[in-house]
Amino acid sequence: MNAQVPVVGAIEELRRYVGARRAAGERVGLVPTMGALHAGHVSLVEAARRAADRVVVTIFVNPAQFGPNEDFARYPRTLAADIEKLSSGAADLVFAPPVEEIYPPGFSTKVVMEGPACADLEDRFRPTHFSGVATVVTKLLNQAQADVAVFGEKDYQQLLVIKRLARDLDIATKILGAPTLREADGLAMSSRNIYLSPEERERARELHGALTDVARRIRDGDDIDAATRAARARLADAGFDVDYLEARGAETLAPVSSLNEGPIRLLAAAKLGATRLIDNIAVQS
Repeated sequence: MNAQVPVVGAIEELRRYVGARRAAGERVGLVPTMGALHAGHVSLVEAARRAADRVVVTIFVNPAQFGPNEDFARYPRTLAADIEKLSSGAADLVFAPPVEEIYPPGFSTKVVMEGPACADLEDRFRPTHFSGVATVVTKLLNQAQADVAVFGEKDYQQLLVIKRLARDLDIATKILGAPTLREADGLAMSSRNIYLSPEERERARELHGALTDVARRIRDGDDIDAATRAARARLADAGFDVDYLEARGAETLAPVSSLNEGPIRLLAAAKLGATRLIDNIAVQS
């Protein structure tokens, strides 16, 4: 039987734990999540374990990052199963606060960002999303005071937003990105994949396939605009409603037209039925 990981819901309990561990000379790693944990999340916990002596995982479905027509109410909440996945040494503490602990009555502060948060990608379709992300991440980093925090590269624009946030606000926690974990057919692991019907799940692999094809074409010297247009058409033919599929500078998210402009990241978001999928890959020169 797994030894259950301790779970706390109060900021003071979180701070007491982290303070004691740091006073003992240990490095603390933080892995913020919204729960519904899968192997991709576990890989983030493992990355934090490699960078720190103790690992704290936060589980909080953040209402501030959901738009009015998004899936906050039906977002999967599986706390008991999540705790089981994190037990037997995977994590040392779970911080699972109620909404009122993070946003108490009278809460009236938002973190509003520019830079990578205004790249005309996710922000074009979810205009309030990154303010909600930046606000809750600022709070979690401040609450935990961890040495390092690990975020997945699957949400690549979000990762750059958080790195910029930590730099701009002089937050001492080091932000680390961890590679996207994928299913055998290339689909990026995501809590929202459970919404896909069996037929949609079969077609979902086309998203990674289209990105991989664009990367190959760019490496072979094809025109970037033509390659991304062809990939969007391929996804539309496969039944996707494409929000974007674009080549951007890996460090700035600025549009690029040539491999000579530096490292390139391909980023995509598309709906398959009622499920919105996102993915990204690096273009290796």
